[in-house]
Amino acid sequence: MPEYTDDVFLDRLAERLDALPGVHAVTLGGSRAQGTHSDASDWDTAVYYRGSEGLFGPRHLRDVGWEGEVSEIGGWGGGVFNGGAWLSVDGRRVDVHYRDLDVVEHELGEAEAGRFRVEPLMFHLAGIPSYLVVAELAVNRVLRGETPRPDGYPAALRKAAPEVWWGRASITLEYAKGNNAPLGGCTEVVGAVAGAAMQAAHAVLAARGEWVTNEKRLLERAGLRGIDRVVGDLSIPLGEVVDRARELMTKAVADAQ
Repeated sequence: MPEYTDDVFLDRLAERLDALPGVHAVTLGGSRAQGTHSDASDWDTAVYYRGSEGLFGPRHLRDVGWEGEVSEIGGWGGGVFNGGAWLSVDGRRVDVHYRDLDVVEHELGEAEAGRFRVEPLMFHLAGIPSYLVVAELAVNRVLRGETPRPDGYPAALRKAAPEVWWGRASITLEYAKGNNAPLGGCTEVVGAVAGAAMQAAHAVLAARGEWVTNEKRLLERAGLRGIDRVVGDLSIPLGEVVDRARELMTKAVADAQ
């Protein structure tokens, strides 16, 4: 392990990332940006480049020589979350996310107009909203350079997003009750309820005007941790599981309005 402190480590890491060709800014995200980290937390960083310039490439990050995996641009499914790296740097776990400023600025404009889409992303039950990259601008810590910054939570997004998210949750629950539960599909019902809970939680946080950058604490923040007791009770008939889950979600969404 290196002898220098976390602050010195972060400064050196940011300096090295900032030196990559085409990088306009470097940010720190996740728990370390929000002060909720532990000693074991990894370091979530992002490099902001402009795809239209054609200067930034993953090969430059590989050439630094850090141990780990570096994806191609678009290697994590494309969309707004368009790839990155999982690295070990001086004994510390570091994630580097690619952020194309052309895309980020477009999504900022879309969010301000109340428009967004939901994209699939590994490890996210509900997928991610395209305004996730705008949320990052609002909550992440800029280490080098400059990034755009939203002027608060857009009023149009706060109006539109809860309806979209709750609509998706409601349809998911309806399908689970009408199609999975009658067939005894326990796994399907539990999976559908879990996904709907995340969708409902997004609706709650959007109604409050609170940014979301991942699902890790989403249920707690939305007051929906009680879903655990519903899906964890194997004695409850599957149709009732859906009904109880819907009741909890409906109340949480209504309370957030």
